[in-house]
Amino acid sequence: MTKEPTGWDHFPHDADIGVRGVGETKAAAFEQAACAMTAVMTRPVRIEPRQAVEVSCRAPDDGLLLVDWLNALVYEMATRRMLFGRFEVAIDGGELHGTAWGEPIDVERHEPAVEIKGATLTALEVGQRPDGLWLAQCVVDV
Repeated sequence: MTKEPTGWDHFPHDADIGVRGVGETKAAAFEQAACAMTAVMTRPVRIEPRQAVEVSCRAPDDGLLLVDWLNALVYEMATRRMLFGRFEVAIDGGELHGTAWGEPIDVERHEPAVEIKGATLTALEVGQRPDGLWLAQCVVDV
């Protein structure tokens, strides 16, 4: 059986938007979900990895860990006035340690489309699919 490619995509949900990451590992799926979230606002390739920001969170299950990870990124983007385009995640049990690389928002170059208010529990799913790839998804409030 051939595995579909890893990466990210969006799925529709009323006035909000779903973000989905697929990867060879759970951590890779979380990284791709973060890329999908960035892509709601701007094209990730427009973001230069000038500054690294460390993010850590802890949750009792994988789904809540995904929501906490994405919400931590939303917080960092809002308070630092930055966008992130590259991510690295390590997950050990219920603890996530991640790094997000990005730069300050440049409205002319990044052309941000919307502001993300936060990740939600709607359509929340984290798990290994029958093909062996990991899926991490939820709806973000825009």
